[in-house]
Amino acid sequence: MNYNDIDLIVKIDYYYIEQFDLAEGVVSVGYTKGAKVVYPLHGVGIISSIEDKTVLGEKRSYYIIKLAISDMTVMIPTHRSEELGLRLVVTSKDVKEALRIIEEDTADIDEDWKTRYQNNFEKIKSGSIFDVAEVVRNLFHRNRVKELSIMEKKLYENAYRLLVDEISIVKDMKKEAVQDIVAERLLKSAS
Repeated sequence: MNYNDIDLIVKIDYYYIEQFDLAEGVVSVGYTKGAKVVYPLHGVGIISSIEDKTVLGEKRSYYIIKLAISDMTVMIPTHRSEELGLRLVVTSKDVKEALRIIEEDTADIDEDWKTRYQNNFEKIKSGSIFDVAEVVRNLFHRNRVKELSIMEKKLYENAYRLLVDEISIVKDMKKEAVQDIVAERLLKSAS
């Protein structure tokens, strides 16, 4: 085979497909049905199907994602999935790193709760399990020093749920067991 004649390379990783046009770079990236994904701020879900829908007069492909937290189903345009932060769930190695993060000492925490809230919200919005673990750790420790505001409590609960949901999917464990592990690590870091 003469590789000079190849115009397109397709890389398939069980639930993730990349197509490279050698002249133009990445042409398309996508997920397949059954992929376990994280949709930032919403949580872990499974792509139940990929469907073409007409919305506002435009026909587009959408990932139909069944979220683990509820009976909620979301539609995400395939062409905007990267922009919206959709990603595959992390690996077991990444779970170990996230659990290590929650055991670390807290970073300097801003005293102004509004600034702190905005910084933590942006970290959760990033979709990174490492950033979410950092938010859980920092707000847990902050609450031990001074009670969190109502908004920060909700943010902490959301971050905690996102962390637990992703770990339970990756490790194929019950959420209660993962909650015990996370709580144990947080308490260990507090002593």
